[in-house]
Amino acid sequence: MAVLPVRIYGDPVLRAKTQPVAAVDDALRRLIADMHETMAHYRGVGLAANQVGDLRRVLVIDAPIDDERRVRLTLVNPTLHDPSGAVTAEEGCLSIPGVWEDVKRAMRVRVKALDEHGRLLDFVAEDYVARIVQHEVDHLDGVLFVDRLSPLKRQLLRKTLQGLARGEMPEGYENYGRTGEGAAG
Repeated sequence: MAVLPVRIYGDPVLRAKTQPVAAVDDALRRLIADMHETMAHYRGVGLAANQVGDLRRVLVIDAPIDDERRVRLTLVNPTLHDPSGAVTAEEGCLSIPGVWEDVKRAMRVRVKALDEHGRLLDFVAEDYVARIVQHEVDHLDGVLFVDRLSPLKRQLLRKTLQGLARGEMPEGYENYGRTGEGAAG
């Protein structure tokens, strides 16, 4: 397994729509293992393939539910169905270091996908896991969480986002994402 460089805001691959995976094979499983390693290294709870420069439709999640339980998922070719409820909560993104904002998402969503072995998954994600799934599926569609903010919030973040696009990292994030070394401060 390897820690992969995380693509940072401004990289065109983050705006690219990913392509469906034709076959779940050993090469894809290697990517999935590297994505889990990368996500853990940067202390994330979700990671989409295009965040590490790969345009296949795959994402990984490893999120705490409570003090004793975690949800660890691999979703290949995920689709979301039957969203219900709504909740607003703070989100951040490994590709937009240092930015945290409130985003409104569905509280529950039905997820259909394949796992890392090609088996069909069909489940309802709720609360925090639903938020993570929606955030990562947005990535697969070339949508970033800042796109879901109000025009005023986006305007307030404009200089920060333009700086990230120019390669200017917030204090404490100087090596973050670009080299695969060092975790966020």
